Amino acid sequence: MVKNEKSFTAHSNVLKCRSPYFCKELKNIIPNENNIKTITKPNISDEIFYIILKYIYGGIVDLGNVETKFIFDLMITANEFEIEELTRKLENYLIETQSSWLKSHFSLVYRSIFSGNSFKDLEKFCNDIVAKYPNIIFDAEDFASLRESALVSLLKRDDLQLEEVIIWEYIIKWGIAQNSTLPVDLKEWNKENFTTLKITLQQCLPLIRYFHIPGTDFLKKIKPYKKILDKQLWEDLNQYLIDPDQPVKSIILPSRTIFVQELPTRTTEPFSTIITYEHVAEISSWIDRKSSTYSLTNIPYEFQLILRGSINGFAPQTFWDTCHGHVSTVLIMKVKGTEEIFGVYNPLIWDANSGDICGITNDSFIFSLKNGNIQNSILSRVKTPTSAIFNACKNSQGIYGPYFGNDIRMYSPSSNFTLDNTNFVNNIKPYDYEKLITTTTSNFSIVDYEVFKIIKKTG
Repeated sequence: MVKNEKSFTAHSNVLKCRSPYFCKELKNIIPNENNIKTITKPNISDEIFYIILKYIYGGIVDLGNVETKFIFDLMITANEFEIEELTRKLENYLIETQSSWLKSHFSLVYRSIFSGNSFKDLEKFCNDIVAKYPNIIFDAEDFASLRESALVSLLKRDDLQLEEVIIWEYIIKWGIAQNSTLPVDLKEWNKENFTTLKITLQQCLPLIRYFHIPGTDFLKKIKPYKKILDKQLWEDLNQYLIDPDQPVKSIILPSRTIFVQELPTRTTEPFSTIITYEHVAEISSWIDRKSSTYSLTNIPYEFQLILRGSINGFAPQTFWDTCHGHVSTVLIMKVKGTEEIFGVYNPLIWDANSGDICGITNDSFIFSLKNGNIQNSILSRVKTPTSAIFNACKNSQGIYGPYFGNDIRMYSPSSNFTLDNTNFVNNIKPYDYEKLITTTTSNFSIVDYEVFKIIKKTG
């Protein structure tokens, strides 16, 4: 086995016995004059192959004192070499002991495990998250590059938390993206264009729950693409819209189960006691990296309140108990004394079980907002993705709230963010974010704070 300058020597019979991959490869290689067969694998590091080789000979792998990313790469390599028992061992180890790392590196994990049908447990682990928070994948910039097998596995889920017509729109978007020659204007499509899209989506189309799409959406969203549907299905759908009680020949899949989180009714309370809808429009434009601010009539996100200090309490533990598991959130805090409004955006999942680990992202940002005392809002995007967001361990959650690099944090030794002057915002030199969001305040206590879940509007 050769990798750049490094070479390893092993007995071919041992390799063939322990690995179906080597069994197939070595059969097709002609030995040299010294009866040595050579396999070159430039994509595999020396360190990883050394551990693979030790496992092949001894059946033991030592996972102590190695980074989680190394273990993940080792698992991918073990799968490539078709060493099933090692692949399963590493997969189970990651799920059982390194779930926080898997969540923090979700995109890498998700796009690595669907190369075949080898990582069933990891696929379920990831799909359980995506089913609950589908925007992680469906609203990602690289959604179009999602593997077909990953997309199909999601479409099979009965608990995918998206309206069926929205799922249909994403599927069409994905299918068109796989065929760059398709005309941009649907009016210019010919029969061959529709056939191309139908072939591309042949694994996806049977998984759409067509009979659970409202009639108005059916006419506006499905009908323009009726040529990619089977003739019998189209006839049955039209009949179903006219008379749902009549039998049809097509299979009617069950509707997806949409879980609605019930929140306390607050008919007299504003959506926020700190920010306005103008602020919501501004923050939404930052999330989408827009150069101009959305108009109040065109805000693409709903800010759903999940925590308010003046209602739920100001203890740090309350933050972790309430926000755990939520993805894509905005935290707003109002400073006592100066009336400044600071905020942070976390596109990742808050994980109260991770244990002192940083979430890695290029999309988080911190900010201060224009208000009666502050003339202009200030946006500061992350510049050190590996230090973007810090999740405190269980033992620290009684006094530590969320940390955003070395630039802003919530902290209270007395377990009440309003009592201690120990919350911190950097006012001297930016560290992990691009710029300062204040030059006056450093340590502060708060009047109130709120956490909103950011939900993409549909329709």
